[in-house]
Amino acid sequence: MTQFDLPLDQLRTYRSASVEPEDFDAFWAKTLGEARTHALDARFEAVPTGLSTVETFDVTFAGFDGQPVKGWFVLPAGTSQPLPVVVEFLGYGGGRGLPHTHLLWASAGFAHFVMDTRGQGSGWATGDTPDPVGSAPSFPGFMTRGVEDPYTYYYRRLFTDAVRAVEAARSHPLVDASRTAVTGVSQGGGITLAVAGLVRNLVAVAADVPFLCDFPRATTVTDRAPYREIGSYLKTHRGRVALVRETLSYFDGVHFAARASAPALFSTALEDLTCPPSTVFAAFNAYAGDEKAIEVYDFNDHEGGGAFQQAAQLRWLPGRLRG
Repeated sequence: MTQFDLPLDQLRTYRSASVEPEDFDAFWAKTLGEARTHALDARFEAVPTGLSTVETFDVTFAGFDGQPVKGWFVLPAGTSQPLPVVVEFLGYGGGRGLPHTHLLWASAGFAHFVMDTRGQGSGWATGDTPDPVGSAPSFPGFMTRGVEDPYTYYYRRLFTDAVRAVEAARSHPLVDASRTAVTGVSQGGGITLAVAGLVRNLVAVAADVPFLCDFPRATTVTDRAPYREIGSYLKTHRGRVALVRETLSYFDGVHFAARASAPALFSTALEDLTCPPSTVFAAFNAYAGDEKAIEVYDFNDHEGGGAFQQAAQLRWLPGRLRG
């Protein structure tokens, strides 16, 4: 693997050609308004893990259309006063997995809420949340489910779940709702940017090698999955390019970034064929917050910074959460 995208100096000024829909804000206001007609009904049930340093809760809350979404909620053992909370979203194909695998942010002294990903959870970590909504014919995976219309597209449901996950986390009595951060890797990073553009009063946004950004470039500059699912769909469904691009424009991280204001830490890798660096920089350069930074890993693929990026987040995030 070698660096294949734009040179770094061009990446730092690159802007996406993604066209923002005129009714972008109205679409999301309507979507979230409909979701909030359902009671959040966030339930937290303590589960044994065999760990003595944390307390873990099995979470269920109402996501899109009131449909139940699972999660984990982890606290430092013995917590008695409200803590800042880190809400985490997961990478493509994975689910919430087993509770003992989520230790980082509670070990740093924060509440940690991990949202399960509807319909996923059979790729690299198990999931417990079905997606009961059907779809017209689509290419295997999630990228083209319901892609004929933004109202039926899979990521409308998932991004709505994510906004409701923040609301569920903030509803817990041991969470200081005024100190909420969101984070995720890859698909989780893309969801993080969506939430950053849709939820007010966040104190930090950490989007690691984010997916779901700059669809016009991503779908033509790389042939690696999951973006390739879109090309494979269009290879069969000839003549739907404009239709699909219009749908995807409602879910492009570039447009959410343009509405976000919380301090942000991004990361990208210059050999990343899954989330090409130009697509990450497209979101970073569009990000509206005054305080933003990006870590660049020159010789890495989609693993990005890995544990090094976690270390960067551990240096950066506590100062924002503790204020």
